[in-house]
Amino acid sequence: MSDDTRLTFKEMCARFDVTPRTLRYYEYIELLSPEREGRSRFYGPRERARMELILRGRSFEFALEDIRQWLLIYENEGNEAQMRAWVEMATRQLKELAEKRRNLDDAISELTRLRDTTQDSLDKRS
Repeated sequence: MSDDTRLTFKEMCARFDVTPRTLRYYEYIELLSPEREGRSRFYGPRERARMELILRGRSFEFALEDIRQWLLIYENEGNEAQMRAWVEMATRQLKELAEKRRNLDDAISELTRLRDTTQDSLDKRS
């Protein structure tokens, strides 16, 4: 597929492995703006690139609103401003993910301790 090829709604869902509901929602919150011809939607290189950025951002657990604001910076202020905003967003997100990791580590430790205590009680009854 050449870079100039437009994808249909169904092709876009298949290419990015998202549900039609997800794709419609991304359009509703203005993350994506496909070309429209009648009732049909077509996604060109710009929309595909944005979708890749959206999905990458989601994989890092960024909120959709943060992703939307970040994409708007590029449109309104250009690449350098967007890169600066990205560094700030990434720094904040790294702190948040580190906190989640600490919480998960604590939960794993506590669950392991409780499981082992329970298993010991069962072993003593046998």
